[in-house]
Amino acid sequence: EAALRELPGVTDAAVIARDDRLIAYVTGDAAPGAAELRRSLAERLPPYMLPSAFVALAALPLTQNGKVDRRRLPDAAPPVAAPAHVPADVKLSPAESMLVDVWSSLLDVDDIRADDNFFELGGHSLLAMQVVAQVEERTGHRLEPRSLFFRSLAELAATIPAPEPVQ
Repeated sequence: EAALRELPGVTDAAVIARDDRLIAYVTGDAAPGAAELRRSLAERLPPYMLPSAFVALAALPLTQNGKVDRRRLPDAAPPVAAPAHVPADVKLSPAESMLVDVWSSLLDVDDIRADDNFFELGGHSLLAMQVVAQVEERTGHRLEPRSLFFRSLAELAATIPAPEPVQ
């Protein structure tokens, strides 16, 4: 919360844990969008402390004593917008296809595009570690967990070496 309040445009903030995810609630007339908030926080906080969802509010609900009334914060983060369907003629690389398979199983999202970001699809740090483990199990390549915060699926796939041909 303190790190959020230090960001330009953010007037106030509250963070709660709900369903194994951190959800940040921010106020401010010029508060940046979720991607910019995530990017700025990633420079200051370890991955496990980064919220997976950001909710903009006109004002935080307060108790009679002027403290944030966490019980009156919205029950859940806003639903993750369903990505546009990938046209059938879009050819994914083997690494992209593997990542789509891993992400869709962990996030329960069917249509994932090459330019999608894991956290913007609803991922969080615990699931990110599962992605790292599954990718390493399938390819022998270990992704840097922080890379999931900043890279799209296509950018991550480009870091995974192609398998050596069998002779």
